[in-house]
Amino acid sequence: MKKIAVVLSGSGVFDGSEIHESVITLLALDKAGASVQCFAPNIEQCHVVNHLTGEVAENETRNVLVESARIARGNIKDIADAQASDFDAVIFPGGFGAAKNLSDFAFKGSECHIQKDVEIFAKEAVKIGLPLGFMCIAPAMIPRIYGDGAKLTIGTDVETAANINAMGGVHVACPTTEFVIDKKLRVVSTPAYMSANSISEAAIGIEKLVNEVLKLIP
Repeated sequence: MKKIAVVLSGSGVFDGSEIHESVITLLALDKAGASVQCFAPNIEQCHVVNHLTGEVAENETRNVLVESARIARGNIKDIADAQASDFDAVIFPGGFGAAKNLSDFAFKGSECHIQKDVEIFAKEAVKIGLPLGFMCIAPAMIPRIYGDGAKLTIGTDVETAANINAMGGVHVACPTTEFVIDKKLRVVSTPAYMSANSISEAAIGIEKLVNEVLKLIP
């Protein structure tokens, strides 16, 4: 059975993991017969957003690992304890948490950094040759993980693509229902809710990404 690590970034599109993307990913992996372990960094969220109003909730704090446990139904571990060698592949669902908690891309753009525990795990996975999948805004981390020249997509958003290219990535415009694969680096990305107009549209690209990542496993 293939073992897949899924890295979450909280719970909720505006300050954590995009819930639809995360659940579709977990469902697609389960339907494919893969074994899944979720991870998240044990850190405070950058901030908390009221998802009803869209406004930042002042004086409120939440923990990324604790919030991610909502999506994982409690079956989640601190990414600081993760060993890439225990897995066959890694997938990063999107949501603004990928750009606020797993990295600071939302605030620093091309000058961003990846959260240290996430970076250590992701780079170790690359070092040992695991295929990785990224969706929505999460592909913005790819240049920091792989270095210059990695092909990826976040869809068609011009400003975000420009920041990614400035980091050394090679952005490829892509419709929601498709994906981009860098065959040399064995990394797959799809736009998901960066451009999706519905959950069913997002699901098409996400399911294709999951299946492509699984096919890359020897």
